[in-house]
Amino acid sequence: MAEHAYTLPPLGQNPSSTAAGTTPGSFAKRPEIKPGVDGRYTFASPDTPGMPAPSDKTAWDFLPEGWTTGTGQPSEPVPAGEALHTFEQSDGSTRWVTCPADFTAITQLESARLGIITPEMTRVAERETHLTPAQVRDEVAAGRMVIPANKVHLQHQLDPMAIGRASKTKVNANMGASPVSSGTDEEVVKLKWAERWGADTVMDLSTGGDINECREAIIQNSTVPIGTVPIYSMIIGRKLYDLNMEIILQSLREQAAQGVDYFTIHAGVQRAHLQYVKDRLIGIVSRGGSLLAKWMIDHDDENPMYTGWEAICDIMREYDVTFSIGDGLRPGGLADATDQAQLAELCTLGELTERAWRKGVQVMVEGPGHVPFDQIEYNMKLQRTLCHGAPFYVLGPLVTDIFPGYDHITSCIGATAAAYHGAAMLCYVTPKEHLGLPKKDDVKQGCVAYKIAAHAADVALGIPGTRDRDDELTKARAALNWEKHFDLSFDPDIARAYHDEDLDVDTDFCAMCGHDWCSVRISKEIVEFASGKDDDYQWDRAKVSAALTAEQKAILEQRGVLSPDEIHRLAAKTKKAVGAENGDKASCHSDYVDAEKAKTLQVVELVDLQTP
Repeated sequence: MAEHAYTLPPLGQNPSSTAAGTTPGSFAKRPEIKPGVDGRYTFASPDTPGMPAPSDKTAWDFLPEGWTTGTGQPSEPVPAGEALHTFEQSDGSTRWVTCPADFTAITQLESARLGIITPEMTRVAERETHLTPAQVRDEVAAGRMVIPANKVHLQHQLDPMAIGRASKTKVNANMGASPVSSGTDEEVVKLKWAERWGADTVMDLSTGGDINECREAIIQNSTVPIGTVPIYSMIIGRKLYDLNMEIILQSLREQAAQGVDYFTIHAGVQRAHLQYVKDRLIGIVSRGGSLLAKWMIDHDDENPMYTGWEAICDIMREYDVTFSIGDGLRPGGLADATDQAQLAELCTLGELTERAWRKGVQVMVEGPGHVPFDQIEYNMKLQRTLCHGAPFYVLGPLVTDIFPGYDHITSCIGATAAAYHGAAMLCYVTPKEHLGLPKKDDVKQGCVAYKIAAHAADVALGIPGTRDRDDELTKARAALNWEKHFDLSFDPDIARAYHDEDLDVDTDFCAMCGHDWCSVRISKEIVEFASGKDDDYQWDRAKVSAALTAEQKAILEQRGVLSPDEIHRLAAKTKKAVGAENGDKASCHSDYVDAEKAKTLQVVELVDLQTP
């Protein structure tokens, strides 16, 4: 038989720790986790022809005035009043930095510039097992990674994490009380729920109730970084027209002192940009962007967030609050995507990034929004150019506008592409997007959808070890080991509940096909195949599964497929579950399994097709 040879694209790093299976691995670019500009292609997708090239600058090019740096050893003596810091970078090279002798590093960025590996960097490396503490430090120093960790929040329960393209893709969950819905207690519950379902950061977007109390409660109860949009609280109880720099700085200081880890500041919206918004189908959809646009029109003046940027930086540096520079002109519909307004603002965001780095403040940049699928890569890679690789934090993007109620899905599709092409953090979208404030289950649906997007991108990018759990679940599925199959899944409750809805017995075939049609069972029985024969996943076939938990019972009740009696039987099918261990058989009890009946259960219920 003739053999066919195919030329594969240049391969990146295999996302499996052991290169398990037969797939060739990631088609992403081979990563270069190196200091400085050499690390521009750390976990990156191949560029489609015509895409903007990465910037040839990093945060090292935007040091405070009077600072100098280089590699190797300095060729000139260090002037009086300055201190020389030298350290070994993660690739073995030596970097030197000079700064005022009395300078004390406050932020993670400043520490990284002096070669210091902070406890927070060490913790990040523990969580990102493919990175060393020195690599984390070097990525922070280059501006490609941020560690949002307000010094006040570190005194509570914060577990430091990193956002950057060298680390795994992160997910943010939005929540917050509004004038018409929710309150402090409910928001704290949603916070813990978001953490339960994998949110890496949480933004408190409260616009109603006791905003300060709600923020304080969220910060003190969170293990993840907390972000806010400070302009919301700046205008509570006052007219927008009265907003001034004194109020802005006072509000920022108050929130920083509470422990907020990152601020969304819409400083990129400038007066000159507003002319580009006039013909949009939906104008300005950012609350912060629209408020500042109105302020500029009313005052016939420039955005105070832009003109007062350095003063804002000084407050943020004091507490090590990270910038999340807001995209106030992001598109609110496909018809307005990648337009002149959005891109003009993005150029300004690049300028603001440079100004913040000179002040020693960490920076990430926010992005769209609503973007057709074909434009996502361009948006991600243009930001990489204009903002010199600062982490990109994107909302979605949604790839279609006609599915309200399902926008966690329309945006999850775009989010996967965004993360693969360079976004470092994804802001979740829930089913309630555009319709109302998310409730508890909406938070779960949004988090799960975005964990899917983030994980899919990480595997595609070839981040080491990201496919390991997938491979373990594959081995459990191949062995038809149902219990391990469920345990390895992201949501074991829903996996078990859905399985038991059709077949409440753990059998040696899959519940979708039935015994005779199960390709996994057949493959396992073929002697020449390795499929399903891993010793660690062997189990006794056809046995009674455990009773459904309360959570699994609730899942089936909400689905509305089974009758209450059928659900009750599944939830109480063992003696232990109904407290009848001593032989007193409860009336609802069922502890039998007919394996042969289970094998034919679905086969006999197949409908014969009437064919000509």
